[in-house]
Amino acid sequence: MIIDWIKFILLGIIQGITEILPISSSGHLVLFQYIFDLQQPGLAFEMFTNMASLIAMVILFYKDIWRLIVQSFKFLFKRDLSAKNDFLYVVKLMIAVIPIGIFGLLFKDEVEDIKNILFVGFALMFTGLLLLIIYRFRNQSETHDDVTFRDALFIGFTQSIAILPGVSRSGSTIIGGLSQKLSLKSLLKFSFLCYIIVSVPASLLSIIDLSSQAETIDWIGYSLAFIATLITTYIAAYLVMKRLQVKHLLYFGIYCLSVGLIAVITHFIL
Repeated sequence: MIIDWIKFILLGIIQGITEILPISSSGHLVLFQYIFDLQQPGLAFEMFTNMASLIAMVILFYKDIWRLIVQSFKFLFKRDLSAKNDFLYVVKLMIAVIPIGIFGLLFKDEVEDIKNILFVGFALMFTGLLLLIIYRFRNQSETHDDVTFRDALFIGFTQSIAILPGVSRSGSTIIGGLSQKLSLKSLLKFSFLCYIIVSVPASLLSIIDLSSQAETIDWIGYSLAFIATLITTYIAAYLVMKRLQVKHLLYFGIYCLSVGLIAVITHFIL
């Protein structure tokens, strides 16, 4: 039992780190559950740990969230023109999350059926290839900081691909934003705020799923994973906002290609 709890903690740490870095949290959870031989209600566990990541992100960005909420209300109900830009930023966030919300609802069951190391392996290789392409052809001298409606829409569609296990959500938003010449700093903030919006309904759904599976869930293990995910998500997001540079995409791309290739080979030899 203690060994299983340690595995839950490790899965929580993996979720927290990989949710933030462009290397796919869903894909890594599939791989490590396979490695640990830990049979769990996969979607319920993933959504449970996503809830922990959501809380961590809200703590990290609470000032921005509060400002956007207050300013949006000022613009809508008081017609305060000084709050217009913040209100439009919220609109852009909503535009960016609509595609992944629609695809997530439409293909929820199909996505659950393809959570295996073979599919994850190919998806990680796909993510890695895209990261290397955007790194190779990125022109860092021509960037803009303000997210446009076109940026938001394009990021939304690239982000929707991340419903596939092994395709990184943060990676897909980075790829979408950088391809539109949005600066990395602005893109990261926009990406993380998108994550918060997407995760709210997902967290509510996780509560329903967990209540229906209450008798089969290891609540101590889930709780340990929750705490580990919350702490590591906060630390990882803080460091990414401070340290991540475009040049680092090279390393993440090579990593995803390597792990993906190992996963594919493992599927065929074991």
